[in-house]
Amino acid sequence: MSNDVMTSPGRFAPAAYGDRPRPEGLADVLERVLDKGIIIAGDIRVNLLDIELLTVKIRLLVVSVDKAEEMGIDWWRHDPMLTVRERGLAEENEALQQRIDELESSGGADRG
Repeated sequence: MSNDVMTSPGRFAPAAYGDRPRPEGLADVLERVLDKGIIIAGDIRVNLLDIELLTVKIRLLVVSVDKAEEMGIDWWRHDPMLTVRERGLAEENEALQQRIDELESSGGADRG
């Protein structure tokens, strides 16, 4: 083997790798993933003697909030467990419903 193989520009030369655009770090990779989005999907099945015991379907979408809204996904805005405003409304609604039930039960006894 001659020295020409190792020193000539080719696929083993370090200069060939320097021309490729590389992300600077984890932050750049994360920014690209959130901007473009990534979908991971898979199924896990547990069978025993051809009898399906368990099926787990995994669907994971990783995108930024802006990209999700662009795709028409905004479930977090209406989920009472994720939004303080909605959580407060749900508690207030429950308290009002209890008060209505109390008033109706006491009002029914006065009428009869």
